Amino acid sequence: MRRFVSAESLSSGSLRSSGKQKEGKKLPKAGGGVSALAAPGEKIPSPADRAAQQISRMEAIGQLAGGIAHDFNNLLTVILGHSEFLLKRDESAKSRRGRIEEIRKAAERGAWLTNQLLAYSRNQLLEPTVLQFNTVLQDMDDLLRRMLGEDIALDLLLDPNLGWVKVDRGQLHQIVLNLAGNARDAMPQGGRLAIETRNLCVARGSGKPQAFLAPGEYVTIVVQDSGHGMDAETRAHIFEPFFTTKETGKGTGLGLATVYGIVKQSGGYIWVESEPGCGTAFYTLLPRVPKPARPKVPQEVFDFRSSGETILLVEDDPALRKMAAEVLRDTGYKVLTAPSGADAMHIAAKHQGPLDVLLTDVVMPGMTGRELAGQIVARHPRIQILYMSGYTDDTIGHHGLHGQTWRLLQKPFTHDALVRYVREGLEVVARA
Repeated sequence: MRRFVSAESLSSGSLRSSGKQKEGKKLPKAGGGVSALAAPGEKIPSPADRAAQQISRMEAIGQLAGGIAHDFNNLLTVILGHSEFLLKRDESAKSRRGRIEEIRKAAERGAWLTNQLLAYSRNQLLEPTVLQFNTVLQDMDDLLRRMLGEDIALDLLLDPNLGWVKVDRGQLHQIVLNLAGNARDAMPQGGRLAIETRNLCVARGSGKPQAFLAPGEYVTIVVQDSGHGMDAETRAHIFEPFFTTKETGKGTGLGLATVYGIVKQSGGYIWVESEPGCGTAFYTLLPRVPKPARPKVPQEVFDFRSSGETILLVEDDPALRKMAAEVLRDTGYKVLTAPSGADAMHIAAKHQGPLDVLLTDVVMPGMTGRELAGQIVARHPRIQILYMSGYTDDTIGHHGLHGQTWRLLQKPFTHDALVRYVREGLEVVARA
């Protein structure tokens, strides 16, 4: 008969929490077999380390793709269904507004899903920031549930008094995704995954949860599954690059090695406890840091109405070009539209009045937005250049904007976001 313990005592023999923990749902206790790896100090990742992390990140994205595609199909069905009702039925204004609100919600949800994929796939410089595990896990809740599937229950057991850590947010996402993906693969018939956070104080002398831990304050995240567990031989190699228990073609063996590298780079520790048939628990500790102060920054108030400025709008997607132009005209701007850089150059050459703003897509067939901006500025040196794009920072950089001082509006955007973006761009010029 399988023994169950409360989430509060998931690892009572290994860790002593320095704060109170909420009672959670029950999981089978991970076995006593321990494979520990200490990771003191910070290490600058080598090119090989960075390549391995990117491969691991893409592997995690592949695991997410199925669940996200399922969600997108649901969202598109909602959008198509309500659109058909709007076209077919002569409903009251209230009913029509309700359908439009549902379409808007579905679109916003789709935008959030796209941004999550872009965030996880983006290859960018590390930006360690002071943050809380709890906030990151709450933000990832929906994404984790899609990744795990409907046959695996997820419990987030979060210490309300959790401390702060300094780590790159994207790398923290990667740690959680890789550990959760590893747990999912260990539960092919379904099961339960608990992710617990807690504070930990390691004192000098005896009584430390692991002998290799340096004294100090830590923040801990425990990822425990009810899967098939690991034997001693597997535990001994679990963090080695390219070690995998999956069949050929099913995994690179870089997921847990990447997690170990990230934890080591962040000055933390990670170890695993597991035995066959008893599930697995991964313990990740990062040094606790002081809570950041919140500086009071006064917000500037802008009048987003136009003063009659002229905008040259360049966008190769006709539906988006039409919509953006309509929004800007409703605000009082004079808008000239072009589907390409070449067309924009022709319009600018024929235009007799001033051109105040060039609002252009970055990635377009033929001439890129950056190339177009360079030519337009040569003829209209006082014009304000504003970019919009649905691509990642990497792709934008490949099209000439890397290292430049530029303003970018990320697609998809709302009416308010577009109008604010243009107005703030013009205010920068007015103050210069």
